[in-house]
Amino acid sequence: MSHFTHSLRCLAVLLACSSAARAGDSDYSRARQSFRSHLVREQPSPQKGEPLETPAGASRVEYDKERHLVAFLGGNSPKGGRQPAVLFLHGGFAYSPEDWMMAEPYRTAGFITMMPILRGENGQAGHFTLFYDEVDDVLAAARALSSLPGVDPKRVFIAGHSVGGTLTLLAAMATDTFRAATSLSGSPDQFGFTQGRPFLVPFDPADQREFLIRSPQAFATSFQCPVRIFYGSEEKGFAASSQDTAQRAAAKGADVKALAIPGNHFSAVPEEIRQSIAFFQGFMGKAAPAPARKPATPSRAAP
Repeated sequence: MSHFTHSLRCLAVLLACSSAARAGDSDYSRARQSFRSHLVREQPSPQKGEPLETPAGASRVEYDKERHLVAFLGGNSPKGGRQPAVLFLHGGFAYSPEDWMMAEPYRTAGFITMMPILRGENGQAGHFTLFYDEVDDVLAAARALSSLPGVDPKRVFIAGHSVGGTLTLLAAMATDTFRAATSLSGSPDQFGFTQGRPFLVPFDPADQREFLIRSPQAFATSFQCPVRIFYGSEEKGFAASSQDTAQRAAAKGADVKALAIPGNHFSAVPEEIRQSIAFFQGFMGKAAPAPARKPATPSRAAP
């Protein structure tokens, strides 16, 4: 690629990101209702996943009856009442046993924890759409988790790492199901996230709307619950977009903050999870606020 061509591509990305910033007051739920992604490639996840094996001490549940999508469920058994729960979204584009281990601190802290495996991952049905139809899977898993007999539906939280962090942000914009949300090194801007990785783009890359609908930064005022956006201090590519997303949300009165945690995409995770748990625990005794609006109807990939 020539220097001139590279410069033109960089300029195009900067202009697209500027458009995303100007769209910061758009409503994500309404945007999803009025936009339909057009896939130019129908394929499973670009990351090869291992056959699914239920982790020790966990159970396997089917959260999407149509596609037979499954999730793993673990945590303490209810003792005389309903417990808080966390929907934890794994990193990368396929599940691995390390993902279940990553979420162990939530279970230790007393949260019933569900980890969904999404469409197209690990041999499951469906096509990979990069943060679009996968949001529907997350919402389906949230409904399934909230309806479990041992779960308190008023204390359901969501967290996710990397790819799961991006989906966490989008899900927190799409429904008022969650009491609070934490993104651990998720990408708020898909223009930058996909640069140099065309294999991640199953839609027409010339259509900027496709990138925008997948970018939480473009819908920063749409969060329907308190949110913390964590990112590693060494993740320079996430700092600006994470801070901009939080600042736009906070300017509209939302409880959203972006916080740099010492470390990189992986070394920051233990502290991110510790702060995530503390953040969730801060809502245990608080009544949930009335929703701002009616909710919409319905391996490791480093940045």
